[in-house]
Amino acid sequence: MPKQINNQLFYSATETCERTGISRATLQRWIKKGVLERLRRDRRGFRLFTEGDLSVLKAKNEIINIEEMPHKVEVDELPCMQRIEK
Repeated sequence: MPKQINNQLFYSATETCERTGISRATLQRWIKKGVLERLRRDRRGFRLFTEGDLSVLKAKNEIINIEEMPHKVEVDELPCMQRIEK
């Protein structure tokens, strides 16, 4: 459950991964690469993520997924669109 601090919602790393669809390993790798400008931590030292951070991570994940597509899919290639010949 998100934590509210100074009228702003913060998410844990686990919640961030669940909401963005990325793995913990990917999150940690992107943090090391500097994808997020500013990291916040709670008093225990755990990372906290804002809605803005989640938006950045979702966008990066979508860009990577699009780049990994092997080719553009034509509508005729989809099995549900193939004509049944009698």
